[in-house]
Amino acid sequence: MHHQHSSDSMALPPVPSAPDPDWEGLAKRPIRDNGEQLVPVSLAPGSIKVYPVYARLGIPGAVPECFVREGVYHALVAAARALPEGLSLLVLDGWRPWRVQRHLFDTLYETIRQQDPEQTEEQLHSRTREFVALPSTDPEAPSPHLTGGAVDVTVCGADGLPLDMGTLFDEALPASHTDFLERLTSPTPQQRRARDNRRLLHDVMRSQGFTNLPSEWWHFDLGDQLWAYYGEHDAAVYGATELDTIERRWRRNLT
Repeated sequence: MHHQHSSDSMALPPVPSAPDPDWEGLAKRPIRDNGEQLVPVSLAPGSIKVYPVYARLGIPGAVPECFVREGVYHALVAAARALPEGLSLLVLDGWRPWRVQRHLFDTLYETIRQQDPEQTEEQLHSRTREFVALPSTDPEAPSPHLTGGAVDVTVCGADGLPLDMGTLFDEALPASHTDFLERLTSPTPQQRRARDNRRLLHDVMRSQGFTNLPSEWWHFDLGDQLWAYYGEHDAAVYGATELDTIERRWRRNLT
């Protein structure tokens, strides 16, 4: 059950349309990693909630926390504070281990293939990439979620449940494209509310410097190559990173 939000979100600007990413062009953006640590979003104050969705769904290798780079953490806190009173930001995923990326890509690819066996490998690849980035540990072109700069978020109402955004998180549907509801000529009252909720999320995230992936209303980037591409920045400031472990800390101490 989705709960509605009625505020002055009607006054928010429409979500702009943007082209799908040119992944090859995007990979050419240089990465000058600023070395920021991954930090757990669950440390954030009041208006941010964390629900590590892939761990809760039992996806192999998923971590039971949402980690992001420190700069992303501060921007999320600021975005949450910019929401109308009573609303909160819900973080569903941040840094993602490579094996989780691989699992998501392979699972969606296989699902699409089973539903439409006639498609060529190229078509399957392209449709899968619409909703899951290629699993890549290439230091020049890592998957966005591998950097700690990509984050999946939505907005919750005063009762704590997510607002209606027109599709659920991770639904691989045309309606998940961020501008989909803006393009409807005669939206129903429910679609209008969902459209306004998307506008609200988009607006608070953009206000803190995040860019959005046009095919996913929930996916925002700060500091990674997608952000450099859509935000027209010269370079990304986050490359692929790993969680610090006790062993890695000891190794640093002993060298």
